[in-house]
Amino acid sequence: MSTVFIISAPSGSGKSTLVNGLRQTVPDLDFSVSYTTRAPRGSELDGREYFYISRTEFERMIVSGEFLEYAEVFGNYYGTARRFLREAQEKGHDLLLDIDVQGASQMQEKLKEAVSIFILPPSRRELELRLRRRSQAENVRSEAIIQRRLHTASQEIEKYREYDYILVNDRLEESIDRLIAIVLSERMQHQGRTPATAEEQLRFELAGQCRLERMRASIQNILASFAAECTAPES
Repeated sequence: MSTVFIISAPSGSGKSTLVNGLRQTVPDLDFSVSYTTRAPRGSELDGREYFYISRTEFERMIVSGEFLEYAEVFGNYYGTARRFLREAQEKGHDLLLDIDVQGASQMQEKLKEAVSIFILPPSRRELELRLRRRSQAENVRSEAIIQRRLHTASQEIEKYREYDYILVNDRLEESIDRLIAIVLSERMQHQGRTPATAEEQLRFELAGQCRLERMRASIQNILASFAAECTAPES
């Protein structure tokens, strides 16, 4: 039985970079490319970042029951096709879903055994810096869009309690190592195995450090940075 891994994060948290590092390292891990009705940005390519389709086609797929989950965000649809899970199961591979909190909530209802991971930025200020760099790269100049993404991030972060693991993307290489540890440790457990080597034991312990119950205290400053920025008076 395939293990489904759900990864969510606010826009600008560096999730795509972490996912790429994971996929380059862990074998037998299929990646579900989502469908969307929004237009490509910057250097995005059809079939790589997303499958870009019309709203009419997306709604046809909804009616046909072709999505495991879908949501409308900022006026555009995003969805995960059922075929990716079926194909992963046929190959005996695990499946990685890169989806937002709306889609994650739907998947957690449908697939109770799915493993969920939430990526947090180290602070709201750092997230804003990353969003501005990304917006420049995408040639997005609208301050309103940046502020909308920050506001959405604040709302999404409030859902962190619904995830099994919390990963703070502060130092890139360390964050990739932790993500790899989570996936491989969960795979081992789903196979009914216990750590058999020193390397597996270290990986198991590293993953355990990211469990929600162990991260609650350490992420309070991050959560507070979003609350403080959102309630700060305008100058």
